This record gives sequence, structure tokens and C-alpha cells, in this order.
Amino acid sequence: MSEYDDAVTVRRGTEPGRHHGRFSDDWVIGNAVNGGLVMAAALTALGHRLRHDTDEHTEHLDPVAISAYFLTAARPGPFTTASEVVRRGRTLSTGQVSVHQPGADGVVVERMRALASFGDLEGAELEREAAAPEMPPPERCLSAQDAPPSFLAQMRFLDRLDLRLDPATAGWAAGRPSGRGSIRGWLRMRDDSEPDPTMLVLALDALPPVAFDLGFQGWTPTLEFTGHVRRRPAPGWLQVALTSQNVGGGLMEEDATVWDATGRLVAQSRQLCGYRDRPPR
Repeated sequence: MSEYDDAVTVRRGTEPGRHHGRFSDDWVIGNAVNGGLVMAAALTALGHRLRHDTDEHTEHLDPVAISAYFLTAARPGPFTTASEVVRRGRTLSTGQVSVHQPGADGVVVERMRALASFGDLEGAELEREAAAPEMPPPERCLSAQDAPPSFLAQMRFLDRLDLRLDPATAGWAAGRPSGRGSIRGWLRMRDDSEPDPTMLVLALDALPPVAFDLGFQGWTPTLEFTGHVRRRPAPGWLQVALTSQNVGGGLMEEDATVWDATGRLVAQSRQLCGYRDRPPR
């Protein structure tokens, strides 16, 4: 079993719709578990219910859409998911799933709640799609592992990834943000796990925040995330592009698009983020 598979593994509980897992501190950013991993684990649990619950079984096993609200930051340690199937249709089945953990005082705290639709992406094709951006190949991009040790110490999540940033969008890492609100890079799992539809949701939230290219110094916590998986990805590198156009009132959006190794668009998302530090003027 790969590191990624182990991280999103859940076991069925004794109560209907309950699954249990454990978040490792290998997947943290600062003190919080990466939100993409939290969503991937939640989708895994909901997918298990659709696949194995005899009363709610469907043939819809690929996550197609998710809308998630992050209520509190997930921490390393045990977690429980609670899921229910809301609707079973011809082409999509929709469910609700939430992630809970014991808080510091032992009281159970809800970390994330999401609605997600599952379908069958076998052979899915797009009649019109955004083209992948021109980028140097991975070997000519900047590895995240070359970041300062002080930065990597706070980003253990990056040790799980092979992330290569396009030098044209990485000036912020040397204190020279472009102000364009754009970051691009190549991504794959360091344990050589090949991407699948659920992993694409993690990929949509895996790059450094695009706020860095706008000159913001602090992290930008996700408040709401909407993601769409359009195809099953081919094996190999994923190409990810982030952009942001609108910032103000303590909120900003981050749009992400993912292409697979064949250049096909496979996933896209928009998330609403908070920010704390004003960009320099």
C-alpha cells in the first residue's frame, strides 16, 4: 500500500454511514492537515458507502463534483466520517459526508462538511476544453525540495509530493512576487502512486497558495471549495495551474486547473480563501 493509499484508508464503523481513519502528521501544513487530503479521505468514505452498502449500492464510483466547507482545521490523529446518500440517479449519485475529530478538550469537533456527486467517468470526453499552459518539462522546473529548510520544516506535506514549479511563476520564492496571481507546476506523488479521480481533488489543493505570487506573506485558509473531476487521469505527471483575479475584504478566490500527462484537462476547482496579511504597496 502506498503512502497516499494509507493516508486515505478508512474502515467501516459499527454504525451505519460511519467510517474511521487516522490523519498522519506527514500530511500537515503548519499544524493543520492539508485540506485536499481531508477531502480525499471523505470522498473515499462516501465512495465506500456507495460501493458496499447493499441498500444504497450504485455503479457510480468516480467522484465528479464536491462542494466542501472547512469549519475547523483538521489535526493529525484519528477521525470519523459520517455519510448519507441523498439521491441515487441514472447518471449521478449524491451524498453528504462530514469529518469529525476529538478537540483538545475531548469534545467532538466537525472539521469539514461536503456534498459530493459520484458518476462513471469511463470514456468521458470533452467537446471543448482549456489547453494546458506552455511550461518547461519537470526536469527544468524548480523542485519544492530545494526550498529553505525552515520553510520545509513547516510543510511536511511537501515531502509526500514531487512538486516542480515553473520558474516563470516562482519569483515569490525569492522575494519577487510578480503580482499577476499565477502559479504553475508539475505534480506527482513521491511514492510513485498513479493519479486517480479521488487523488485529483488533492492535486487541486496541493500547490503553494497563489496568494504568494500576489505578495501575501501569510497562509490563506480555505473556507469553501468547489471541485469538478472531468476525466480519469492517465498515469504520470499532473500539470497544475493556479490563478486569482479578485482580492478584497479579507477574501480571495483561487482557481485551479489540472491536466494529465497526455495534456487532457482532468479537474478544475474554485475555492474561497481568507487572508490576513495585506500585500505590500
